[in-house]
Amino acid sequence: MRRFISRNRYSQWDGSQEHPIQGKDVLGEMVDDLMEYGDLRWSMRNLLSRGMPIPQGGHVQGLRDMLKELRDARRERLEQYNLSGIMKDIEERLENILDKEQSAIDQWLKPNDEGDGEPEEPAFSDDVLKKIAEQNQSELDNLPDDAAGKMNKLEKYEFLDPDAQKEYLDLLNELRRAMTQSFFQDVENMVNNMSDGDIERMKDMVKALNDMLVKKIAGEDPGFDEFMKEFGDMFGDNPPESLDELLEQMAQQMAAAQSLFNSMSSSQRQSLMDMMSDRFGDPELNAELSKLAKEMDFLDPRGSRYNFKGNQDLDLQAALQLMEEMQGLDELIEQVQAAARDSDLDRIDQDLLRKLLDDDAAENVDDLKNLLKALENAGYIRPKGDEKWELTPRGSRMIGQKALGEIYAQLKRQQLGNHAMPEEGRFGERLEQTKGYEFGDPFHLHMPRTIRNAIERDGPQTPVRLVQDDFEIYRSEVITSTATAMLVDLSLSMALRGSFQAAKRVALALHNLITSQYPKDSFYIVGFDAYAKEIKPHDLPFIQCDDYVLGTNMQHALLLAERLLSKHAVGTRQIIMISDGEPTAHLENGRAQFAYPPIPETFRATFRAVKRCTTKGIAINTFMLDADYYLKQFMDEIARINGGRVFYTTPHKLGEYILVDYVQHKRRKLARR
Repeated sequence: MRRFISRNRYSQWDGSQEHPIQGKDVLGEMVDDLMEYGDLRWSMRNLLSRGMPIPQGGHVQGLRDMLKELRDARRERLEQYNLSGIMKDIEERLENILDKEQSAIDQWLKPNDEGDGEPEEPAFSDDVLKKIAEQNQSELDNLPDDAAGKMNKLEKYEFLDPDAQKEYLDLLNELRRAMTQSFFQDVENMVNNMSDGDIERMKDMVKALNDMLVKKIAGEDPGFDEFMKEFGDMFGDNPPESLDELLEQMAQQMAAAQSLFNSMSSSQRQSLMDMMSDRFGDPELNAELSKLAKEMDFLDPRGSRYNFKGNQDLDLQAALQLMEEMQGLDELIEQVQAAARDSDLDRIDQDLLRKLLDDDAAENVDDLKNLLKALENAGYIRPKGDEKWELTPRGSRMIGQKALGEIYAQLKRQQLGNHAMPEEGRFGERLEQTKGYEFGDPFHLHMPRTIRNAIERDGPQTPVRLVQDDFEIYRSEVITSTATAMLVDLSLSMALRGSFQAAKRVALALHNLITSQYPKDSFYIVGFDAYAKEIKPHDLPFIQCDDYVLGTNMQHALLLAERLLSKHAVGTRQIIMISDGEPTAHLENGRAQFAYPPIPETFRATFRAVKRCTTKGIAINTFMLDADYYLKQFMDEIARINGGRVFYTTPHKLGEYILVDYVQHKRRKLARR
């Protein structure tokens, strides 16, 4: 048979390798929050907010860090740019245009004095040119002082200098684009080299759009498909696919333009508005655009105000682009906040994130989605209703396994023994101690001891002769079935001291230990404050202390535990009670009576419940998380009545005490030498 040898190559983690995320690792990151807050959604929200380390190395960035990057990018732009240069740039370009035109006029007005003789009589054509130049000079001399007024006058001005004319048309088209860009995206083809026919077509488009808005507001079919058949080519390479998409694009564009105005000083804002208004020289088109702005008011495109304080100047187009980026960053910040709040990563526009940050940021959203997918694929969570999740029984078991593993890890660090289960025997579990064989014992022969016994009896000789008294066997122990009820104090003091979370962890760990190692055992959980109630292990992570319920009703908890344990007629029955104080409530006629400091009636009712458990053969082992004098007196009385034990411990060591005690008292010896 041909053998195939598998070879693997290992290298140090550098972040470029794939990192398959395990569901158990993700759930492990959530356990603390789940036990603390008892809310799966809250735990998932915190996980997505902070991210998590990858066991192979690296870290999945959380939404909190992503939000910081977005805010840093926003702040960097505010500290880098300055909007005061927009009008300055326009004014400087106008002055340059006028300087070139003035040079051409001066050239045309210059007399023809070439040669050494008398100046020639001006020709007829020269005279005409001179008159044209004088007329243009007069128009330039009468230009208004403000830039907007100059732009208005120059629209009908006949330039003498072709370069000046080209630069003016370029500036005019930029202002037209800026004006239409306040409403539409991809307007380059709409305004470049616009002729009278183009203006008429644009006027028709805006009018048709206004008619669509009126129909939409009235609840009628706006006829978007017909609109796009006629005017779709005016919306660039990525035309909108629906009227709602077009309106959303327009709302964003209007908000960006309005943000630009809001972020300028009042004088700068007015100058720019005057500069951009009516740049098409068509009153009807201007009226249609004004009507469009009014009809878009229901979308509330007011824009934001940005306090730019940098030194880098921008021209008008760059400023509008910057406003779009600022709007995009604000939108992403809102999306990330909403995603963190609702644990819904689909809210984040990854394309916009890639555009404004980088590819890594967009890919990190996929990594966060993979965390939730890993939980679902591992069967730890499942959908419940609309956009909700619930913990599965498998997820609950995994939490119990983690809690149990943590307790065992603490025991190992403290060198308190290895708690792995010994090998099972036919009639019980074999121990390392030995004893002489007796009739009826399981025949787990210890051969070295048996041979040594024969040699000690007859001396060293061969062959070794064995008799019945030489046989020595391993001791065995039987695991008896045990029914346990763990009573967990749900009073507010437990939560305030951090004891309640420890108690929940221990209950889950013990439940996991019993179901995995002692499947014949039974385990119940009872929570108690003013009243007692049975808690299913699956629900335990979500149980919280009620701030508005007063009372520690041990009596009701003991009575409920007695009823649960009475189902088991054979085997050991025990109660494990975890509390941090004396009882402050008891039942009278089925209703809880609360009193603090505790009254004698409460103590008497609790002791009666202890006696009922004692007469039924139920042991009560109490783990107290406080140790004041009066509490010790009360607990000593319970121990005297029941014969059980009392442990005074801390939340940190609670798990060690309970698990070690449970395992050690599971066995009884079958025989002793």
